[in-house]
Amino acid sequence: MVKRGEKQKLASPNVRTAGKPVLRVLGTGVTLIEQIKQRAEKDLGIGLQFEILDGVAAQAKGVMQPGSYDVYDQWFHSVELLWLSGAIQPIDIGRIELWNEVNTLAKEGRLTPDARFGYGDNPVNRLYVHPGRGLGREPNGKISMLPGAHNVDSFAYNLEEVSAGVPYQTESWGWLLDDQWRGKVALVNDPAIGVIDAALAAEAQGLMSFANAGNMTLEEIDCLIDILLEKKKAGHFKAFWNSFAEADEFMARRDVVIESMWSPSVTRLKARGIPVRYAAPKEGYRAWQGGMCISSRTEGRVLDAVYDYLNWWMSGWPGAMMAKQGYYFSVPDRIRDHLSDNEWAYWYMGEEAASDLPGPNGLVVARAGERRDGGSYWKRFANIGVWNSIMDEHNYLVRRWQELTASNGTSASRAKR
Repeated sequence: MVKRGEKQKLASPNVRTAGKPVLRVLGTGVTLIEQIKQRAEKDLGIGLQFEILDGVAAQAKGVMQPGSYDVYDQWFHSVELLWLSGAIQPIDIGRIELWNEVNTLAKEGRLTPDARFGYGDNPVNRLYVHPGRGLGREPNGKISMLPGAHNVDSFAYNLEEVSAGVPYQTESWGWLLDDQWRGKVALVNDPAIGVIDAALAAEAQGLMSFANAGNMTLEEIDCLIDILLEKKKAGHFKAFWNSFAEADEFMARRDVVIESMWSPSVTRLKARGIPVRYAAPKEGYRAWQGGMCISSRTEGRVLDAVYDYLNWWMSGWPGAMMAKQGYYFSVPDRIRDHLSDNEWAYWYMGEEAASDLPGPNGLVVARAGERRDGGSYWKRFANIGVWNSIMDEHNYLVRRWQELTASNGTSASRAKR
């Protein structure tokens, strides 16, 4: 790793293009932002069509319509669904020029030897393509997804309404189900993500326990959803949000004072002067790893252009754009050279910002004197409780989650298993 203060100049990987192919990229607003699109088209001499959906919709289209995209840009916990459906093809790491520079988070499952491995779908367990078309953690020449943006998620709370906790000591997922915030709580409306936030909260409150919160049994799913239905009946939840914009506005309007939240929302709200804090829960974060897959239908000249696009993402500048939203990327040494010393110190090292810092759109997202909630990259990723996961009982979980989010608060009869 490049130490802070050093400016190591790294050569850009070679790119090849033939003509001007157009790549269709399916994903979410996490990575498919306009600045990325414009820069990639300019650097690579290609056309890009971004299709931006919410996480659940992108995953469904990724599985069911592989002919509609060339690149699937989303989350590792959806990889197995795409792989088993035949929607994606193996990625040849021999064509990924900076593969050796990808850090150990995806390759080994943790950044440092003493870091928590975490429950759930740690990306390394689905990274490599094995003979017989299985996925596993033993290295070979083929991977299912090229590791890219990643982060640890928790919840945000309004410091004007909720007393500040101590990171890693008193801040707790249990706050999401604390009765004192009844009617002022929101969860993310994604069954593979929101249910983990809720599970960590229920366990922290002593309402139930899990053998593995990243892969719940049918009985654990039933118990958790029943708890949440009772909470909803009592008016505990203000909303279940579906987009960044919704999450932002719930907190900005004071409709909620505590909610599941992702890093860009926190930085945007702070930029608007809204005093939110991103919790560092003592139970550990919910972590995720994103990346890019190649459609099984993509071939020829377009496939060559896809590999150029994947290599471009590893070159440093795109990862620096992710950093300015609060995300990390799998080649930090490359990113270091595209951030100022002040930006690197704040986003990666967890140090105090020496001056105001701009986000991707140029607006200030961190003020001079602020520190990033939770500390450095390495400290945050040493404290993972659960990884985002597609559980063995995912289909049943989805039905029960839909029962929760669609109900008026009274428990309906359970879906057939």
